[in-house]
Parts: sequence; C-alpha cells; structure tokens
Amino acid sequence: MNYLNSNADFDGSDYVPERDNPRLKGQLLRVWQEVKDGRWKTLRSIAVATGDPEASVSAQLRHLRKERFGGFEVDKRHVKQGLFEYRLVIDNDY
Repeated sequence: MNYLNSNADFDGSDYVPERDNPRLKGQLLRVWQEVKDGRWKTLRSIAVATGDPEASVSAQLRHLRKERFGGFEVDKRHVKQGLFEYRLVIDNDY
C-alpha cells in the first residue's frame, strides 16, 4: 500500500506521543514533500530544504520504507567517501 499514512504511530524507547508526534509527523511530511519528485538527493540537501537535521532526515527516510508509513521504496547509492544519495520511487498518483 503506497500512501503517506498521516495516522501511523511512531515508536521507540524515548517516544512520548504528546511531545513527539507533532514534531515527527511534521518532519515526515516535509521530507516526503522534498523527495517525492524522485530525484537523487543527499541527506544534506534534504536537510537544507526542510530545515530538519540530517539525522532526522535519515530517520524519516527509514520511516518511509515502513509499511505503516506508506511502504515506499527509497533507493540509496554511494557517491564517494561516505557520501550517499537517496531517492523516493513513487507512483504518479502522488
């Protein structure tokens, strides 16, 4: 099922829904909006565009792969010396 599920729940040992849910859902939406064009992008370029830290961008790209957040295909390719690019493979329905 390929859709961005805004009702999906996050989890984790430090996760407090009342505190973290608005922030994490906002990050997820901003990252998705930035990568939905299917172009290759580095974590840094996504972070600059969204205003979110690179570590958060990386976490949200992992979330996008999970079925409960859409089960999207997120490709990763090595560029050089520890630098990677990512792209979201998405149907034209978005």
